[in-house]
Amino acid sequence: MATVYVATDLRLERRIALKVMHGHLSDDTVFQSRFIQEARAAARLADPHVVNVFDQGQDGDMAYLVMEYLPGITLRELMREQRRLTIPQTITIMDAILSGLAAAHRAGIVHRDVKPENVLLAEDGRIKIGDFGLARATTANTATGAQLLGTIAYLAPELVTRGTADARSDIYALGILLYEMLTGEQPYKGEQPMQIAFQHATDSVPRPSVKNPGVPEALDELVLWATERSPDDRPMDAREMLDRLREIERELGISPQVTRTSTIGITRDEGIASGELTQVLPVTGGIATAPIDDADNATRLRRATRRRSVKGAWLVAVVLLLTGLAGGAGWWFGSGPGSLVVVADVSGGTYAEAQARLLQDTLITAERGETSLDVPAGQVIRTDPDAGARVDRETSVDVYVSQGPAEATFSSFLGIPEADARTILGDQFVAVAEDSSEFYTDSASGSVIGVMIRPAGAPDDGSQDVACGEGCTVRQGDAATLWISLGPLPDVAGESADNAAATLSNLGITVSERPEEFSETVEDGRVIRMTDRSGGGWWRPGDSTTLIVSKGPAPVEVPDVDGESVAEAVRILREAGLNPTSNVPELVWGLFTATGTNPEAGSLVARGSNVRIVAFG
Repeated sequence: MATVYVATDLRLERRIALKVMHGHLSDDTVFQSRFIQEARAAARLADPHVVNVFDQGQDGDMAYLVMEYLPGITLRELMREQRRLTIPQTITIMDAILSGLAAAHRAGIVHRDVKPENVLLAEDGRIKIGDFGLARATTANTATGAQLLGTIAYLAPELVTRGTADARSDIYALGILLYEMLTGEQPYKGEQPMQIAFQHATDSVPRPSVKNPGVPEALDELVLWATERSPDDRPMDAREMLDRLREIERELGISPQVTRTSTIGITRDEGIASGELTQVLPVTGGIATAPIDDADNATRLRRATRRRSVKGAWLVAVVLLLTGLAGGAGWWFGSGPGSLVVVADVSGGTYAEAQARLLQDTLITAERGETSLDVPAGQVIRTDPDAGARVDRETSVDVYVSQGPAEATFSSFLGIPEADARTILGDQFVAVAEDSSEFYTDSASGSVIGVMIRPAGAPDDGSQDVACGEGCTVRQGDAATLWISLGPLPDVAGESADNAAATLSNLGITVSERPEEFSETVEDGRVIRMTDRSGGGWWRPGDSTTLIVSKGPAPVEVPDVDGESVAEAVRILREAGLNPTSNVPELVWGLFTATGTNPEAGSLVARGSNVRIVAFG
């Protein structure tokens, strides 16, 4: 909605943060109302853990807020630098956030955008929550229109399913934030925002100790309580969650590292003897104390008696406390939580290793098989109960050992469209190469003519590839290459050599040679035939071929008819495919003798050429 500048308040000579609404939103009444609403919401809160808003105004079309300036970083920057925070860091920051939100909830305000970017960590140690731009009164809890406000990674399930928010929606976001501080990552991930929103609405947030075994169980339970999918199962507001956090602080012996303000001087009247009207009292441990005058002997005696009485009472209290602790310890380790053991994380090892490790914790194991794409065969995938769960001693734990990828059985792919084949293979987790092998065949264009499947881990030379066009049984996780038909290769016989070469070139087939042959049936310059593919098989783009081009009919050698009658010479020439002529009338051909021809005998001429017979008689 806005850009924030570091600015100087000239009137009071102090550094401030100036939040200026973007100009393109100035005409939008909805954004203007949210902007003013932020000022009003923050101004209603008087809490050291909420960023103060000093003023709000408008200069022409430019609306602005004047806010407290906190030099430092955001919680997001801290987590980006450290990834996972320590337990004391987490408790300190969460205590401060809950204190600020408790004030907001007490004032009837829902923040609706709790996330690390809105938690400010000042250089002097102060921790404050800001950006109440999406805050609204708890009585007006419906999201505007169909728009879900807030960051999707911290969105409560009721905002996804019903579009409503109240104080418990802030609690859910705090639970996600607490999980992220403890583990260094968000519980839900996805490529699309709706995938993450769906997980918020349908899944349960896992225990942080699954990712970080160092997380105490009490913080585990706090995360699970705050992130219950049903709002009724969560803390009612930040105050209730803060009370539980402080109980946990006492249980763990961890106190928030709060920032101390400067010591306040307390004045008292010293009388005339002091020579001053007022005096600043010495301060010890942040508490103002006054010097105590020396008392008389009776007073000192009463004090000594009182100290002995108090000391006796303390001794009785200590004895009773030790007795209670001994009884409590007996209960804790006998039948209480201390009798439970945590299921160790044995994933990645062998079953024998898992059995030995769990036996150390007096747990009984049972081996179970489970197929897995990711975990190699023979390695442990998981346990039931899950790692991190607390169970009774001698509980049976199922150890699931990977059997490797599951089998995938396919029927014939031949003739089906390429897209259908990709879907069928993908549904069985067989990865299909992006580029298919293409061939010219009699099958329809775009249909499958073959499938080659390479087992996972097999060499790339194809020596172990499995032909699966007519169906096969392989394993999930294998890889496949599809053979796709480009339709029939056109017949270029009878076309001119240049046209035939151009047609084939457009289809990816290169014409390397054009040898010529005589043909009685194909016209000179046209293609007689295309040679077969080298090595046989289907033609495919990138292949090279040879076109046999016609030189027309083969030439005819003129026969030698010298000494034959003209009638016989005519017959011989006609049988040779030539057209004989003579100046001798046909009626006397039998009376005249041929003495030669023109062209002369032995000459090569085209079939059907005229040959003149020379005769006498």
